Amino acid sequence: MKTAVTGFPRIGEKRELKFASEKYFKKEISADELESTAAELRIRHLKLQKSAGIDFIPSNDFSFYDGVLDAAALLDIIPERYKKLGLSDLDTYFAMARGYQGEKGDVRALAMKKWFNTNYHYIVPEIEDGTKIALNGTKPFDEYKEAAGEGIETVPVLTGPFTLLTLCRYTGSTGRKDYLEQTVKAYKEIISGLGKLGAKWVRINEPSLVKDLDEDNIKFFDDIYTALLADKGDVKILLQTFFGDVRDIYSEVTKLEFDGIGLDFIEGRKTAELIEKNGFPKDKVLFAGLVNGKNIWRNDYSKTLGILDDLKKKGLNIVLSTSCSLQHVPYSLSFEAKLPDDKKKYFAYAQEKLSELNELGKLADSASCEGDEAFRKNRELFETERDCRDESVQKRLGEVKESDYTRLPDRQTRQKLQKDRFGLPLFPTTTIGSFPQTADVKKNRSLFRKGEITKEQYVAFNKEKIERVIRWQESVGLDVLVHGEYERNDMVEYFGESLEGYLFTENAWVQSYGTRCVKPPVIWGDVSRKKPITVEWSVYAQSLTDKPVKGMLTGPVTILNWSFPREDISISESISQIALAIRDEVLDLEKNGISIIQIDEAALREKLPLRRSDWYSEYLDFAIPAFRLVHSGVKPETQIHTHMCYSEFTDIIPAIDNMDADVITFEASRSDLQILDSLKECNFETEVGPGVYDIHSPRVPSVDEIVSAVRKMREKISDEKIWINPDCGLKTRGEEETIKSIENLVKAAEEIRKEAAR
Repeated sequence: MKTAVTGFPRIGEKRELKFASEKYFKKEISADELESTAAELRIRHLKLQKSAGIDFIPSNDFSFYDGVLDAAALLDIIPERYKKLGLSDLDTYFAMARGYQGEKGDVRALAMKKWFNTNYHYIVPEIEDGTKIALNGTKPFDEYKEAAGEGIETVPVLTGPFTLLTLCRYTGSTGRKDYLEQTVKAYKEIISGLGKLGAKWVRINEPSLVKDLDEDNIKFFDDIYTALLADKGDVKILLQTFFGDVRDIYSEVTKLEFDGIGLDFIEGRKTAELIEKNGFPKDKVLFAGLVNGKNIWRNDYSKTLGILDDLKKKGLNIVLSTSCSLQHVPYSLSFEAKLPDDKKKYFAYAQEKLSELNELGKLADSASCEGDEAFRKNRELFETERDCRDESVQKRLGEVKESDYTRLPDRQTRQKLQKDRFGLPLFPTTTIGSFPQTADVKKNRSLFRKGEITKEQYVAFNKEKIERVIRWQESVGLDVLVHGEYERNDMVEYFGESLEGYLFTENAWVQSYGTRCVKPPVIWGDVSRKKPITVEWSVYAQSLTDKPVKGMLTGPVTILNWSFPREDISISESISQIALAIRDEVLDLEKNGISIIQIDEAALREKLPLRRSDWYSEYLDFAIPAFRLVHSGVKPETQIHTHMCYSEFTDIIPAIDNMDADVITFEASRSDLQILDSLKECNFETEVGPGVYDIHSPRVPSVDEIVSAVRKMREKISDEKIWINPDCGLKTRGEEETIKSIENLVKAAEEIRKEAAR
């Protein structure tokens, strides 16, 4: 059986792309040097897939920043404000991704949102009146020729026109239907050009097909592909879907003139049922996504081969594939020297998944698997019970009562008590938590981990940093302070290190956005807190000032969503276990005098089902109560904050309000504060701080820019409920830009207070 990969990690085995890009941003290397690093990575990854025996190897799945942004640049979907900068094509591309502030102008970055139900972020293309969609680049052709030059036949990959036009933001009077003809013409030109170069297949990714689709969406898709597939020549077209099933559009998809259709059997709950009920065309190739592209656990060969056997009995032409791009998993287990062998054997990163595809492809063609060594080892692995249950955790979870999910008294009563306790001014100012993780901070943590400095030296360094940042926040005039989080490597891994049930890796890096990579820990077993985590640092910071210092925690939903989760128990049970562990930390902070506690839920939306009909029954009905369980035991005067970022929140505002926090801060600046309308429509009760500037860009916002943002807030939210803060934590920013940005934020708050007093 032939095999296919839907995409491969592009950052490199040692994050080479990240480091080269960051050097380019700092003008330490040239564009040619950056391009050279990228070419080396692409060729290395292609050769790796070929050597693993993969038959359908993708090209054009590489990106300097984001694949959707690549598609926008390729089709000249570039807002005029970026073109006017007069930069090179590469720097114009990065300006859209990161913003630009320099001698040629000052523009903010395009909006950034979560990519479907993953922790990856995509750049939202922007179509303004006057946009002309047309082929304006050579990237897919160049990368196909590059691979061919190495003797590797590839399948060029394109972001699909339906998904691209659906994800775009339209800032003028036009909508996606106005661009159908232009878009189809451009895609035809791309496919034709690839065919002339020798491409046998072209893959078009359409993940938007797994969401709820009404008649208008179905007709729009049909109109696009009826036109696009007409006269497609000899090039075979593969329609690829992932992250779910295509139940709303299955019949339309299978009737169109696609040569292959890629379906997800991992997250597509109804994929097998759709084929069983409706059949699958015998003249098309089914690319069956049966190797999980989002989690790191080994594939259960018996289960996968059983599904393949059922499909083969229907007489289908099958290619075995990954369920989605492998960019969502780390590069290779070969870099995990410290992970115990008895646990490592359960995992498969991207490189190991190539081997799984190869082995499964061979096993699928075998008359019997019983004598195969790979099959025997795999079956033995899954028949062995893992030591991952903790009876004390199970007992405690069973004792949780319904009343434990409700905080008393009601929020309005609490808010009055809190205003009396803290005496904060109108439009109180704060930051989201972290301050820049400078080279000396990272070095201190690294030296301590390596045993090259003592714990006393490590703690002394961090305390000095905390004192400096507290004094600076006081001097600049912030109202609610933070301790800077200098002791933290990552907002999830740091907590996981103090939780039973977690495993940690050395090099399980995955791309979150652009050059930002994260290293998710692994939930191995039942979770509980083994010791206080943040109390010592928060208490020390609070001892330095009379102003309130927020205790900073990561919430249970985000801890789960930014970890590699177990597959042997439900998401609901995992989140509930973590919620009880974080509840212990909340109560310890309060007991030790911390009066404001922020419980971040940056990833609340991440595992929200892509279909609205499943939102509550499969997620919100347990995710929201889990957050309430974390904070329901605190006193009325203790103020609970939470924070969320870079997702689409407008459609779940009622659920967010039901989290029953006292204050919530949102990412909002990149989307031009669009969330405000939803807050007003839903009579949002929680006090709210929509971010006034984008921390994922190096540019410094002006006072006027921040004042303008707060004025927009005042039109939709009462003054008594507005907080002023950045979009997110400042960990990734430089010190100089952070200082200037926060100074401008405080000045803007002072100006707004004067306006309100008039």
